[in-house]
Amino acid sequence: MRWDLDLGKRRAVLLMVSVLTTGCIQVGPDYARPPVDTPANWLEAQDPRLKTNTAEQKDWWKVFKDSTLDKIINAAYQQNLSLQVAGVRVLEARAQLGVAIGELYPQTQQAFGNMQYNRLSERSAQAFSGIAHYNQYQLGLTASWELDFWGRFRRAVESADYSLLATIADYDNTLVSLTADVATNYVLIRTAEKRLDIARRNVEIQQESLRIAEAKFKGGTTSLRDVEQARTVLAGTQATIPALEIQLRQSTDALSVLLGMPPANLAGWLAGSSGIPMAPPYVAVGIPTDLLRRRPDVRQAEFQAASQAAQIGVAKANLYPAFSLTGEFGFLTTDVGKYSRANLFDWRSRFGVVGPAVSWNIFNYGQITNQVRVQDARFQELLIQYQNTVLTAQRDVEDNLIAFLKSADRARFLAESADAAMRSLDLAVLQYRQGITDFTTVLTAQQSLLTEQDTLANSLGDIARSLVGVYRALGGGWQIREGQDLVPESIKKSMAERTDWGRLLSPSAYLPPPSPQHPIRAPDW
Repeated sequence: MRWDLDLGKRRAVLLMVSVLTTGCIQVGPDYARPPVDTPANWLEAQDPRLKTNTAEQKDWWKVFKDSTLDKIINAAYQQNLSLQVAGVRVLEARAQLGVAIGELYPQTQQAFGNMQYNRLSERSAQAFSGIAHYNQYQLGLTASWELDFWGRFRRAVESADYSLLATIADYDNTLVSLTADVATNYVLIRTAEKRLDIARRNVEIQQESLRIAEAKFKGGTTSLRDVEQARTVLAGTQATIPALEIQLRQSTDALSVLLGMPPANLAGWLAGSSGIPMAPPYVAVGIPTDLLRRRPDVRQAEFQAASQAAQIGVAKANLYPAFSLTGEFGFLTTDVGKYSRANLFDWRSRFGVVGPAVSWNIFNYGQITNQVRVQDARFQELLIQYQNTVLTAQRDVEDNLIAFLKSADRARFLAESADAAMRSLDLAVLQYRQGITDFTTVLTAQQSLLTEQDTLANSLGDIARSLVGVYRALGGGWQIREGQDLVPESIKKSMAERTDWGRLLSPSAYLPPPSPQHPIRAPDW
């Protein structure tokens, strides 16, 4: 079809394009959330320490009332490298969405131009016309637009939309893990410090017992056996100190990395408070169905399934014919004969072609059908994975709830036991000084005191760690990023210096994310 169409033909072409565009449908399934089994309440809901009212989980670590912990978690949020990686992945997903959006518009646009010198054979047919050689100049544009008649490109945009949402949910999940990991390592550090303090105080007590035993041995009122037994118990207690120092250093190193820096002495960071963080006696956990809304990994699993559902439509559209509109416009002139001085940009040098095209891959030997089956199988896998993620989330909450509640019960009994062990040791030493009992009673009382105090410290740490686990399982902590950018300005500046990111580095381009219900948008230039 030549470019100089009459008005009627032009209108016919435009009408055909309008019909093909507005009459488009979308093949493939629309995503629907699969059913999940969530109980009405938690197994321990009858415990009075458990509150099922929905509580704000934004900054759950403040329940410990520890200003040092608050400061460290805020620093980790600003500096953690894994979180920054998750933020950059959001930018990557947004750029991928831009690629998908671009497919809705003419897919091939190309400017072309050439200049040729042609020398013909003197024995060719053209040579008899007197034309032996000539120059030819050509300049123009060509475009090809496959219309989205079956919704293949719209489904691809839908898939990319959900992938962006899944990437944001992954960022939130990384933030949940970060806050919980920081709190857990902080509790481990404080627990190790407490256990070291207990061990060192018991060393002092046992050194005093050794001094008494040596004095009594020199006075001839006891045997060397008491002295050696005292030395044995003392050395055993001293041997626990290096092991605790190893735990302390390893927890400190882990916290340093979470803060985005190499292992270092964190004395300055840890100053200002001491002791194992004290958990409150009550915890508000809401109800199991809240997990579907609050836990980022549950949202991520659902968005991934929704993204894959759209891929079924992308694959299925290849089973049907593809309708395209192609066009070409340019200028062509040949420098020969009376046209040797022809101007390339003279309007009479124009040429153009425009028209529809259809292609249909009929003989694909089942390849397209099997590709649809592949995408459907992947979708089913992700549906099952989503259901499994919900079940795992419920188990995480239940596991940590029972650990929190029972650790608190255990600590109460251990506190009574430790107090009794201290009174027992005081009586044993007094009776030994008075010669009423033997030294074995003193040694037994010392070992019991160390064991009970150390176990109590561990149990207090278990309570705090279990409560951290409860909030991690509930999906708390990611809310602190609301209203904040996901990528630090320094990183965006570096990326902008390397590459033209257009408007995509602006938080408004990806937060809040575009609605999957309205996938057709202008391209991102």
